[in-house]
Amino acid sequence: MNRRDFLKIAGVGACSVVLSGWINAAEMSTAKVNFLVILTDDQRFNAMRVAGCDEIITPAMDRLAAEGVNFVQATIMGGQHGAICAPSRAQLMTGTSLYRCKGMIPEDFVTLPQLLREHGYATFATGKWHNGEPSLLRSFEFGRAVFHGGMGDHFKTIVTDVVGGKLENKRTDTEFDAELFANAAIEFIANRPTGKPFFAYVSFKTPHDPRLVPEKYHKMYDAAKLTLPPNFMPEHPFDNGELKIRDEMLAKFPRTAEETRDHIAAYYAATTATDDQVDRLLKTLDELGLTSSTVVVFAGDNGLAVGQHGLLGKQNMYEHSCRVPLIMRGPGIPRGKRSEALCQLYDVSPTLLGIIGIKPPVTADGRDLGPVIRGEKDDVRDATLHAYREIQRAVRTHYAKLIEYLVKGQRTTQLFDLKNDPWEMKNLADDPAHAEQLKLLRRRLEQLYKEYDALPLGQNIAAAKKSQKAKSSKAAN
Repeated sequence: MNRRDFLKIAGVGACSVVLSGWINAAEMSTAKVNFLVILTDDQRFNAMRVAGCDEIITPAMDRLAAEGVNFVQATIMGGQHGAICAPSRAQLMTGTSLYRCKGMIPEDFVTLPQLLREHGYATFATGKWHNGEPSLLRSFEFGRAVFHGGMGDHFKTIVTDVVGGKLENKRTDTEFDAELFANAAIEFIANRPTGKPFFAYVSFKTPHDPRLVPEKYHKMYDAAKLTLPPNFMPEHPFDNGELKIRDEMLAKFPRTAEETRDHIAAYYAATTATDDQVDRLLKTLDELGLTSSTVVVFAGDNGLAVGQHGLLGKQNMYEHSCRVPLIMRGPGIPRGKRSEALCQLYDVSPTLLGIIGIKPPVTADGRDLGPVIRGEKDDVRDATLHAYREIQRAVRTHYAKLIEYLVKGQRTTQLFDLKNDPWEMKNLADDPAHAEQLKLLRRRLEQLYKEYDALPLGQNIAAAKKSQKAKSSKAAN
C-alpha cells in the first residue's frame, strides 16, 4: 500500500502538528515527535541479554537499552482472569489501572492513539489487539494484519485490516506472524501520510506459546546446555489457586529438569525470532532518517514462569510473571540510562503525552515518568499493587514483596526480601524478625486498595457487582 492509498483510506489531507512538550529544542527543529510502540507477548523482564541472561540472543532489544532508558523495575498490575495480556494491553492504551479500566477498554475511555489522532497524528496498528473492535476503530485510522484473539498458531493467523473506519479483508495468513506484523508496520512507516507525525503500534504474538517459530531460531539453542533458574522447582509448594489451568498443563507434573530446559529453549528461540523483527523496525527508522524524531517504546504485556517455582504460566505474583521489559528511546531521552523507578505499563500513556505536552484524559491515573527520564526524580511512587482474580494480592516496594493468597478458605502469606533474595526462594512471613515489616506492608496494601479502587483479597468482580446492586436497591427503597 503506497502513501496515496493510505491518504485515500484515511479520508484526510496532510496537516502539521506543533506541540509544546519537554523535548529539547536543540535536538529537533519542531515538536513533530513520532511514536513507535512495540509490545511482545509473554516476555518476562530478564528474557533479554541486557537484563542479565547471557544465554539468550537479543541484539535489537539490547541496542534499545543502550540507546535509551531501561526501566528495570517495570511491572504489570495483574488480571481478573487467566488472560493477563488483555488487561495489560488495556492499561497500556488508556493509562488507567486494572480495576478502573475493568480489565478491558471501556466504551467511554479515550485511548492514547485516539487522543493523538485528535491532535493530528496518523495512527496505525498491527498485530495482537485483544481489546474489542470499537476501541480499535476509534483509536486507529490505519490498520494492517490485526489479530483479535489471545493466542494461536504463529503460521496460521486470522487477521483483518482497518479500512475507512471498518474492519475488512478477514483472512488467514500463513506467514510467520512476527514477520507479518513487522512487514505491515514497515510498509506503513515507509508510506506514511506526509506532514503528519505518526503513532505506530506493533503488537507481537511471540514469544507466547505455541512456540513454533522458523527452525533456524530453534537451532540456536541446545536445550541440554541451558541453565535452569535457581528457583526451579518440581512443584509449587502450595495451592495458589491456579495449578491446573491451561498454561500449567503444558508440561507434566512434577516438572523435570529435562522438559523444563526444552521449554526454556523454545522460549528463547521465540524471543530471538521476535528480536529479529524488532531489529528490522529499528533499521527502517534509521534508513528513513526517522530515528532522531521517533520515540520508541519497547515493552512486554506480562512475564512468564517457564519452570520457576514449579510453574509455567503468568497467573501469579512472582517477579518472573509481574516484571516486564520497558525501554524508551528517542529525542530528549538519555542514552544508556538504567532506572530503578517503580513503574507499571499504565504509566506509558501519560509519559508519552507528557513528551509532547498533551494532557492525559481524566480517566488516566498512571504516572508521568518524564521527571525520572530527565533525572529530576528517582521515583514516582513508593509501592506497586498487584492482583490476580480474587485469590492473590501483592504489594511490591524496592526492597520487599508481600503476597497474600486465599484459596478454598486457606490463607497463605509470603514475604520476600527482593534485594537479598531476588529469586524469591526464602519466605520470611513467619520470621519474628520481619513481623513489623509484614505489618507495614499489609497496611500499605490496604492503602493501595483504596488508592486504585481495587477489590481486596477474596472479592471478585461478580460479587462486587452483586453487592453494589443490593446497596443501590436498598438505597432506592
